[in-house]
Amino acid sequence: MADRVSASITIGGNLPANLLLDLARVINAEGLSTDWDGSDFTITELPDRQPLTLMAHEVAWGRFEGLEAFCIENGLPFTRWSGAYPGQWGAERTVFTGSGEPQCYAADEDDYVLMGRCTAERLGSFAAIVAHFDAADFAVPPFVIG
Repeated sequence: MADRVSASITIGGNLPANLLLDLARVINAEGLSTDWDGSDFTITELPDRQPLTLMAHEVAWGRFEGLEAFCIENGLPFTRWSGAYPGQWGAERTVFTGSGEPQCYAADEDDYVLMGRCTAERLGSFAAIVAHFDAADFAVPPFVIG
C-alpha cells in the first residue's frame, strides 16, 4: 500500500482543444477536485484566464503521476505541492516550466520553500540563493484551450 498525503497542482499553458477530453480523463483518474474535499472535476470548472488549480487528500506518494506525465508530454507548465509523510519524506514543491525537467524544492506544510544550510553552502552566493527561491516561485501562466 502506498504512503498517502495531501497534494495540489496548478497547471497553465496552452492545450490544444482536441486534447481537452484526454486531460479531463487524466484529472478524473487522479480523483482531483477544484476544492479540498470537493466533488470530482468537470470541464465546466475550467478557469477563465487563470491557471487551473486541483487538489486531493490521500494522494499516493504525493504525486499525480498520470497528470504530471500528461503535462510534461504536452508542454503544460505546472507547480505541485505535496505534504510530508513523517519518517519518509518532507513536503516539497515541484516546478515544471513547460520544458526541460521538473525541479523539486523543499517546502513546508504551507507550501513555503525552505532551504537548509547544506543547500545554501552548495549554492555559494546570496545571488544564487535568491535565484533558487525565484525559480521555486515560478508563476504558472493562465490555462488556455486553443
